[in-house]
Amino acid sequence: MRVAMAHLWTTLTLLGCVAAGAGASDSATKLPYVYTNWRHFTVADGLSNDHIFAVKADGPKVWVGTENGLARIDKATAKVEKTWLEKDGLPWRAVTALEVSPKTGDLWIGLFGGGLARLSGGRFDHWHQLNSGLVNDVVYGIAIENDNVWVATTAGASRYNTVTNEWTIYTEKNAPMEEIWNYGAAYDGKGKVYLAVWGSGCLEFDCQRESWKVYLDPDGEMEIDLYRDDGLIHVIVTGVSPVDEVLWLSTYFGNSRYNGRHWRGFYAHETGLPSDFTNNVKARSADECYFAMDKGLGVVADFPTESVVSYTRDPNTLRGKAQVFQAGELLRTVDMEKAVPHSFIIGVDVDGNDVWAATGKGLGWGIGDGYYPGVKENPAWLIRKEK
Repeated sequence: MRVAMAHLWTTLTLLGCVAAGAGASDSATKLPYVYTNWRHFTVADGLSNDHIFAVKADGPKVWVGTENGLARIDKATAKVEKTWLEKDGLPWRAVTALEVSPKTGDLWIGLFGGGLARLSGGRFDHWHQLNSGLVNDVVYGIAIENDNVWVATTAGASRYNTVTNEWTIYTEKNAPMEEIWNYGAAYDGKGKVYLAVWGSGCLEFDCQRESWKVYLDPDGEMEIDLYRDDGLIHVIVTGVSPVDEVLWLSTYFGNSRYNGRHWRGFYAHETGLPSDFTNNVKARSADECYFAMDKGLGVVADFPTESVVSYTRDPNTLRGKAQVFQAGELLRTVDMEKAVPHSFIIGVDVDGNDVWAATGKGLGWGIGDGYYPGVKENPAWLIRKEK
């Protein structure tokens, strides 16, 4: 199959149908949206560190968690307007998770070794193993479920009720965790919380019934996906993003989509995604999802047409590149002055028509000028790039 695809790619290139400079009229193929307008934020722009662990869009502001400090970006001015270090009251230097309460507007902060913090009214509150029911101080993910804050840690998950100040701990003793290393948490807004767990798949918690449901790879093989689309692609789950009755899940060995009845697995060699090793996931809709991968930002841009976009940065030229695939076939390669700041993507967030990528060397802001869902013929982004 790879030889056949390589031959097809060579043939199309010779015909002038694939390169970024090919005329939009050369093909009637409908294409997904491609971000061609990017801005970068690094230490040179005011961040306290270039190693970005987390990003959270919050209306006109964007919160950024780094290896050394917290930052806030003002989208109107496209500038880093404020940073917080330990000397400014931040309880711990490394910020690995960010979530904003839709009810109070408070910022909840996961700390890599420092527990959980909240920024409210300019003041930091701090919870850790010695003063609360937080099960571990190494925090990877946070989810807000009504008045409850869910915290994914390396030794289980904790649920904090901000009204009653009560804590509930979930480990292998009272939850279906074969392993207790929790990578992520997400709330669907309809009464269900999802935990991404190393070696235990994805756990669904029904908040009303207080019951669990487990999503696993049913073939029981850790090394390979024995049967295609029979369930979750792998049990080492790094992230989960529920939207529109669909679950998007990331693992270290590929990615999955589940619509309540059918599973679909996504591998790099079959789809055009930059990698199978995925650090996190964020869905925009049931048909569009963004994957933070170790070799680039991968996007299932339109699920029905199997359209995929991969964003990378050339380490030598430092230019950006977007590749557009459909059903695994490379259709377009778009060369850009900028795309993602680095190809190692740690986190991602969707912000209206825009997208934010937390990378190993800076934060990327993909500005969605003329964004559209799905696919369309002769899109404006393609015409602009070909002028």
